[in-house]
Amino acid sequence: MNIPWGDITTSVAACAGVIAAFGAWRAADRSAKTAELVASIERERWHAELTPQFTIELMETGNGQAVINVHLDGPDSLRHLDCVAIAVGNDDRGRTLLHPERGLTQADIDAHVWGPFKFAPGANGIDEHGRGPEPFPLAVGSGQPRAMQRTRPGHWMDGKTQGVWQGEYAGKPVRLVLTCRRGDEEWVIHRQLENPPFQPAV
Repeated sequence: MNIPWGDITTSVAACAGVIAAFGAWRAADRSAKTAELVASIERERWHAELTPQFTIELMETGNGQAVINVHLDGPDSLRHLDCVAIAVGNDDRGRTLLHPERGLTQADIDAHVWGPFKFAPGANGIDEHGRGPEPFPLAVGSGQPRAMQRTRPGHWMDGKTQGVWQGEYAGKPVRLVLTCRRGDEEWVIHRQLENPPFQPAV
């Protein structure tokens, strides 16, 4: 019986070539995935290092009015933000309208600011509910003031005075959410400010 050594050698060489090619492909695939992972980690690190740093101060000016100053402290490498959108947040309680009455809707509940302060409607593009002003650009080292005011009970809260309403938020913070953008990058930052003691208007 003649053994076709030439054919066997050719087949073995072909198999070895396939195995070598597969090994090279796996190595290249692993290398590409490793490079992609490293690049992703670097992007996340860079994104974290550029997280905007703010100083936010709330100062009452009397008769329920206040000014909030939003100052972009850094980091210096950030240079600027294309836009900063600020929204005042609600307290921790979720509210669902179970029994509509006197024209009250879930939209009314959602629009109401459930907290001690809101932005002053009408100024800087703030809507009637006072949730937040129009977004604005900000450079590192600069700030923007915005008008705020004490909230009042909803129009449907019969018999509840502002003093009683504000008393419910005594010692509870003013909650803010800042959505910051520069190019394709976005940062969402949550802050809580101390709520000054309520002083009824005289």
